[in-house]
Amino acid sequence: MTIALPPIKSPEAHSSLQPTSWLRYFSFSLDHKVIGLQYIVCGFLFYFVGGALAGVIRTELATPISDFVSRETYNQVLTLHGTIMIFLWIVPVVNGGFGNYLIPFYVGARDMAFPRLNAVAFWMIPPAGLLLISSYFIGGAAQAGWTAYPPLSITTPAMGQIIWIVSVLLLGGSSIFGGINFIATILKFRQPGLKLLQLPMYCWAMLGTSILVVLSTPVLAGTLILLSMDIVAHTGFFNPSQGGNVVVYQHLFWFYSHPAVYIMVLPAFGLVSEILPIHARKPLFGYVTMVYSILAIVVLGLVVWAHHMFTSGTPPWMRLFFTIATAFIAVPTGIKFFNWIATLWQGRIALNSAMLFSCAFILQFVFGGITGVALAQVPFDVHVHDTYFVVAHFHYIVYGGTVFVIFASIYHWYPKFTGHMANEHLGRLHLLLTVIGFNLCFGPQHWLGLNGMPRRVAEYDPQFTLMNQVSSVGALLMAISTIPFLINVIGSIWWGAKAGDNPWRALTPEWLTSSPPPVENWKGAAPLVHEPYGYGTELGVIDLKVATGSDLWRNPQ
Repeated sequence: MTIALPPIKSPEAHSSLQPTSWLRYFSFSLDHKVIGLQYIVCGFLFYFVGGALAGVIRTELATPISDFVSRETYNQVLTLHGTIMIFLWIVPVVNGGFGNYLIPFYVGARDMAFPRLNAVAFWMIPPAGLLLISSYFIGGAAQAGWTAYPPLSITTPAMGQIIWIVSVLLLGGSSIFGGINFIATILKFRQPGLKLLQLPMYCWAMLGTSILVVLSTPVLAGTLILLSMDIVAHTGFFNPSQGGNVVVYQHLFWFYSHPAVYIMVLPAFGLVSEILPIHARKPLFGYVTMVYSILAIVVLGLVVWAHHMFTSGTPPWMRLFFTIATAFIAVPTGIKFFNWIATLWQGRIALNSAMLFSCAFILQFVFGGITGVALAQVPFDVHVHDTYFVVAHFHYIVYGGTVFVIFASIYHWYPKFTGHMANEHLGRLHLLLTVIGFNLCFGPQHWLGLNGMPRRVAEYDPQFTLMNQVSSVGALLMAISTIPFLINVIGSIWWGAKAGDNPWRALTPEWLTSSPPPVENWKGAAPLVHEPYGYGTELGVIDLKVATGSDLWRNPQ
């Protein structure tokens, strides 16, 4: 069976569909690069909102009594913080943002497979986010946490919970549209002669992520629709007073929400796999094993959800199965870690902001992974379930494993986005404040959880006061770290040094065109790159010579 692809429009035809000035970033653009930057900027705006809410949480927890906000407000802030950070910040940026910008370059396409669907997927996000935030002012935001467990989500004020459900459904629809688009683009829009095992690693990461999105997100959507019927129509799907089963909700919710962790971290794995070889001037170690480890994570990621439910009355055989499955998923993740270390080993490492944030990611994520393996063991999980140990583990995985990569990626691709170099001194200051603040904030929470402090509470035993205050100081440093970052990324547009087309001397296709790129990516034919990590190899030199039409890249080490 053959699929007829639509003809590629000329650059002139594409340009006529949208403004050509800075106004294009506020328009319904069809350019994948514009859409990618729209995702990133929009995600950062919601990140600042979610970070402000985190500041409210840590300010409240600086003292053992509820004296900064009311208990009800604390629950609302906690719910909005978790929802915003996951659904409006990390998932849109690492998937829609960098995915839209980079994937067409990597497969040699002029745009995504479905440009209009691509634009629709983005423009579902701002109204969903504004709707979610507005619920705080129009009847009270949801109070049941980002998990929305019944019966709590059924007994709290209905208006806020229904708005939360509608917002998450819109965001889930956006993710599904994006996932379909990425799968079609990677598999069907590759230029002739480009094999799957010649694609940059980020393509494989996004392919695996998109498969998870398409398979698991509809389950969450159906679950939330049933929950909304329990709230509005008083049905009995999950409401125990109507004969419903709350444990069924947990199974359905975590069937999506544990793969959601990989929906966040797999793209981050792909991005860091693009950054390390360039700044270490070495080929990516173990390319094929990296590909198969991604596919293994996709498969295993769909069969580990119930390790979140070891205290929910799960039978012994189920506990055993999900313990073993969770332990197995550490194997492909560990393969990636050792491959990254081998890529750095004896490389000509440039200690710039992108590389430093990437190395910090490796350290934070490994620590989060170790605590994850511990939580997979039933006796230990029963002891620390719903304590701050789980909060610490979750943030070492999600913040340490994705946000550090987002910052590394911003610094790495900033010259491509703007044509200017970011300031390295401000970048290193940003890194220093972030690393110290992050570990001060979430490191002590392991101790808090091991000693019995429950999560999701505004008041706690006074014996935990000191560690909570240390954690709050760390959160303050993380907030301060955004100041040099904002000064850097905004100011460098005007005063940053000119970057040139390829300041990193990289081999991947997005660097083989001008910075910023033209509307349809290349002025002529797209370069065919057989070895995107061929630093110091003959094939890598040949790729660059053909792409640039010169011998200037004779020694790209």
